Amino acid sequence: MSPGLWSYEGQVSPVWPGRNWPLGATWSPASTNFAVYAPHATACWLCVFDDEDVETRHALTERSLGIWHGALPDIAPGTRYGYRVDGPWDPAQGLRFNPAKLLLDPYAQAVSGTIDPQPALFGYRFDDPALRNEDDSAPYAARSVVVDPAFDWEGEQPMKRRWRDTVIYELHVKGFTALHDRVPEHLRGTYAGLGSPAVTDYLRDLGVTAVELLPVHQFFSEPGLTERGAVNYWGYNSIGYFAPHNAYSAAGDRGQQVAEFKQMVKDLHRAGIEVILDVVYNHTAEAGPLGPTLSFRGLDDRGFYRRVQRGETAPEGASGRFDDTYWDVTGCGNTVNSEDPLALRMILDSLRYWVTEMHVDGFRFDLMSALTRTGSRVDMKSDLLVAIGQDPVLRHVKLIAEPWDASMDGYLVGELPPPWVEWNDQYRDSTRDFWRGQTPGLHEVATRLAGSSDLYADDGRSAYNSVNFVTAHDGFTLRDLVSYDRKHNEANGEDNRDGTDNNRSWNHGVEGETDDARILERRRRQAANMMATLCLSNGVPMITAGDERGRTQRGNNNAYCQDGPTSWVDWSPDDAWLDVYEVTKAALRLRREHPALRQRHWFEGRPTIKGGPKDLAWLHPTGREMRAEDWHDGNLRAVGMFVSGAPLRAPGPCGEQQVDASFVIWFNAGHEPVHILLPENDWVQTGAVVLSTDGELPPGTPVKAGDHFEVRSRSVLVIQAT
Repeated sequence: MSPGLWSYEGQVSPVWPGRNWPLGATWSPASTNFAVYAPHATACWLCVFDDEDVETRHALTERSLGIWHGALPDIAPGTRYGYRVDGPWDPAQGLRFNPAKLLLDPYAQAVSGTIDPQPALFGYRFDDPALRNEDDSAPYAARSVVVDPAFDWEGEQPMKRRWRDTVIYELHVKGFTALHDRVPEHLRGTYAGLGSPAVTDYLRDLGVTAVELLPVHQFFSEPGLTERGAVNYWGYNSIGYFAPHNAYSAAGDRGQQVAEFKQMVKDLHRAGIEVILDVVYNHTAEAGPLGPTLSFRGLDDRGFYRRVQRGETAPEGASGRFDDTYWDVTGCGNTVNSEDPLALRMILDSLRYWVTEMHVDGFRFDLMSALTRTGSRVDMKSDLLVAIGQDPVLRHVKLIAEPWDASMDGYLVGELPPPWVEWNDQYRDSTRDFWRGQTPGLHEVATRLAGSSDLYADDGRSAYNSVNFVTAHDGFTLRDLVSYDRKHNEANGEDNRDGTDNNRSWNHGVEGETDDARILERRRRQAANMMATLCLSNGVPMITAGDERGRTQRGNNNAYCQDGPTSWVDWSPDDAWLDVYEVTKAALRLRREHPALRQRHWFEGRPTIKGGPKDLAWLHPTGREMRAEDWHDGNLRAVGMFVSGAPLRAPGPCGEQQVDASFVIWFNAGHEPVHILLPENDWVQTGAVVLSTDGELPPGTPVKAGDHFEVRSRSVLVIQAT
């Protein structure tokens, strides 16, 4: 035991035996049970803090299956607590016990306060990392909070919306409402603000069916960021996997954040909008071996973090000393060891908690590849994937993988097993290249438009296994994608070295903002083209918040530390971008109203019934179908996509044949207008333009078979058959 604990003058009290399950703090009017996993520890104290922040330590003497446990009477919800744990100090063996460090409960349902990265927060001495730092970290550490889970859901049930009917909107809880003039000022940037009518009405009117929230698990900023006066804005630095991030709560951080989060989910569900969480189980805020001791490191460093053992070859990207190397395939200093039974249990318990208690509808897993490993290799039958696939709760929620990590062998696009869907970066790259005129042929973009069958059809999955996106939080916004050729990340304080250089962007002749009306009009049209392409492609579209409104980060493509107007959505009217908003809204309405534009079955390029039209046909501007040589014609920049709704290949709910309108969608990414012939056949006898980025062919323009018309350069034209 450290000298600090021997000299402690406060009360050290015994506790009731309690039980070893469930882990965490379980409140009841009679008592609160505390249980924490620290299998190699020799002593454990529960530390309770009163309203004046006076600490009382309670020795936990019961231990079973590596879990220390006990119960205390007269503990009210809102009580703050933490743990101190003693045991061997041998960092080379993954033993970093230090009772001078106050530890967060990994299963805490709420966290109060934040951290101040003073030297006392680190388990080792800066002058000699081999020695234990005996300074008390409590003055600089956050506290766990006891929570009363009661909440009146009023019978609210999960919507379980089908993937093919889903439209995802990726947003940041704070950034989406921080500047919203119709959200009450005291609610801006909070869970309550996100659930307010001004937000839900906007999302529903746009056509969004699900919000994907950037991380809301309790997170802290990295000490290096804090030292230079910055913060981790995105939140990919989790430490509390059961606790909603306290800074997003308008009501307070003594458990009120839990009820506020639940009310937000309830309000979004009432508006018909599902809630998907971006979750970061692949690494924690404790960083590499020289990071702070906040929770897991002080409880079970050996089991929780994946490491390279002595004698093994250190993997590319590993950090730390070789005899104490955290295996870092996340780029964040550590990698959670999902092979460890208790680390795996925590991930699964956390996921189930957010579904059953917080009523969320699904998850997007950050750097999923880092969690799919058996030993050092990527394994599609890894413990985590198998466990989720068999879990009666989790296998039925929305599961999205970011199918890569920071290693060369972690790129898994198209390889995740059912029931997973995936972020499809190949869709992103192909769409960007097509509209900037940098694709060598049309075959690649046509494959993406039709659902990426090359990635998902071979193992029985559907087009909805592809989450299509053109932008995401990480990278340029849509406006910046058409305004910058290069990243401009100087404000991040990393000499513009951070962020990708592979932007596949085009500034249209001027880098950044300009007053040239001709360039501005072309940029907006290109943005509208990409939005229309995204919304009308087969698969699940994901829109980044504010793209439809022309949100800009002034060329910053890695705004992870920009908690301010650079990253926040600007709600002041920008009439110039209204046309992009209207195109986005119109495209989503077409998708919603017409099952032909969101099909479950793969297109086969043949009729669905004898004598009928093909379910999908690709058209050359001359009116004929595309030939093999056309796909590799580097000079051809325009293609038509005929989608038949008469009838659809997929049957209706009762097995009935479904009939919908048919569509011809023309994409012209060339720098010259293209003369189009609408072929004379049974596909489209008469019709009308229903969506257009060509001002000469506005919606409502009638067309018929045999018509010749000109589609201007860089335009999308959607014709609906009547």
